[in-house]
Amino acid sequence: MQYNPATGSQGICNEIDFLCDSTTTSFPTVDKTRRVNAALEELIGIIINADGTWQFDDTNHTDAPRGKGTLVEGQEYYTFAGEYLQIEAIDILDTNSLYRRINPVDPRELGGVSPDEYWGVDSSGNPNTGFPEAYDIKGDSIRLYPAPTATYVTLANGIRVSFKRTADLFTAADTTQEPGLPSTHHVLLAYMASIPYCAIYHPKRVSWLEKKSDEMKKTLIEHYAQRERNKRGRIIPANRSSA
Repeated sequence: MQYNPATGSQGICNEIDFLCDSTTTSFPTVDKTRRVNAALEELIGIIINADGTWQFDDTNHTDAPRGKGTLVEGQEYYTFAGEYLQIEAIDILDTNSLYRRINPVDPRELGGVSPDEYWGVDSSGNPNTGFPEAYDIKGDSIRLYPAPTATYVTLANGIRVSFKRTADLFTAADTTQEPGLPSTHHVLLAYMASIPYCAIYHPKRVSWLEKKSDEMKKTLIEHYAQRERNKRGRIIPANRSSA
């Protein structure tokens, strides 16, 4: 379902007007867009908690959910420039041009010692350097343990981060763009976006819209939780003793 097509009446915004008895004057497109985006981000949060080994990413994004950054000799802390919802993995580029996966760590897992004690510091009190073995996420930053050094790490594009991100959100000027959701659930955005408007102008419709929204959210969760059914399991022969 397209967002707001210039012709016809099959778009998400058209459906909202139908559900709300509204128009572009009583419910401007910019306001619809805000409500639809809020609904879309809510659904992305639900999906990310429901997906399995087949990870969700909005098909409207034109790049992969992965970014690279340059490392600095002896520097532990790095800040992400873009927004993300969850870090999936972090890889460090070694001197043989191979990205090697490192593990997340919580300082509380270090046996009662501080990170500086665990990985050590030099005579000036600076963190020891080497090939990073682990990372700790702090808000929109990560800390690498130990700090990278060019002796073991290729610093240029030396860190690669895989992440989960939110949807490619709509703008009020969008027309033919479709949500990065299964087409069977595009109309769910219209239901969810209509609830706040109807709560003010058509309160008797709210319970029906909420019921439809809840029903479709459940089927959406089922879709993402079960879509890896075609993944083959490993068959391991049992060890049987001869009789």
